[in-house]
Amino acid sequence: MHVDIVRIDGRADKLPHRQPDKNIFVDRKKNSKYLLMILAGYKSFLYEDVFARVKAFTPKNYDVCIISSGLFDETLNKIAAENDWSYLSTVENNVSLVQNLAIMLHEQAEWIFKMDEDIFITEGVFETLLKTGIYVQEHGHYIIGFVSPLIPINGYGYVRILEKLGLIETYEKMFERVLYGTQNYRMIEKSPDVAKFFWGECGFVPPIDAMNAAFQTQKISYSICPVRFSIGLIFFQRNLWKIMDGWQLPPPNDPGLGVDELQICRACVDNALAMVVAENAVVGHLSFNQQNAAMKNYYLTHREVFRCPK
Repeated sequence: MHVDIVRIDGRADKLPHRQPDKNIFVDRKKNSKYLLMILAGYKSFLYEDVFARVKAFTPKNYDVCIISSGLFDETLNKIAAENDWSYLSTVENNVSLVQNLAIMLHEQAEWIFKMDEDIFITEGVFETLLKTGIYVQEHGHYIIGFVSPLIPINGYGYVRILEKLGLIETYEKMFERVLYGTQNYRMIEKSPDVAKFFWGECGFVPPIDAMNAAFQTQKISYSICPVRFSIGLIFFQRNLWKIMDGWQLPPPNDPGLGVDELQICRACVDNALAMVVAENAVVGHLSFNQQNAAMKNYYLTHREVFRCPK
C-alpha cells in the first residue's frame, strides 16, 4: 500500500503545522520494538485526563504515536510534541488506513498496543498484558491473536467484572439479564445509567484504579472471549497484522467505523487465534455511542472519577 506522506522531523525547533490536503507524520520515533498507537481526534474534552494517564503509565522505552483519521488536530500535535511522541494524521477519514500507516511507519515495532481516545488506562496495564500474553504462550493451550484487559463498559468485560465482584444478581435486579456480547438494544451498550453504574454511581463498582490495583495483586489469570470483542485497548504482535495483510480498506468516503474491529475478530476466528482477556488488569471506557451524550455530561461534572491518580 503506497500513500503519500509528508514526514516532518518532530525534533525541530518549531512545532509543525498542518499542510492542506496532506497526510502528515511528525516523526519522534525511538525505533522501539514496543508501539502504542492512540486513535484520537473527536473527543477533545477527554484529552487532559486520557493523556495524563498515558504519560504516567506508559513505559518510557515505548514508541507512542497519536493517530488521527480525517483531520489534523493542533491540540494533539502539541500534546505529542510536549511528550516527545509522534503524531500521524490522514486527510481521508478511514480508521483502517491510519492504523495501517502507523504500523508501516514504525518498522521495528513487533509488540503493538492500540487504544481509543475514550480509554482511561491504569498503572501496570501494558506490563500485565505482555506478561499475560507470554504466560498463555508458554503455559496455555492457545495461539494468541490479541490480549485485552478487563473493560467494564464492554460486552465481554462487564460480565467478568460483575462475576469477580459478586454483582451479577445486583445488576440483573437493577437492569437486565447478564449476557455476553454487545448489541445496540442491550443496556450495556445503550443505557447511560449502566455506564454510570460501571463508573461507580450507586457505590457498587470500585473506581478503576482501585479495582485494577486489587486485581493486579491476584494470581495471574485470563479468559478467552468467545464473542466479537470491542477493541478499545488491545495488544497484538506484528505477525497478526501480517496474517490479516493489514486492515482491508472500506470504499472511499467510508470512515470504516467498526470495520477494524470486525476484521481483527474475524482474523482471529478464521486462523484459530485466541482473543485473550487478562483478568489482572482493568481500564476504563467512557461509553458506547448511544451513551455518549449523557456520559460526556457525567464526565464533565464528575472529573474526580476520571483523573489520573498520579
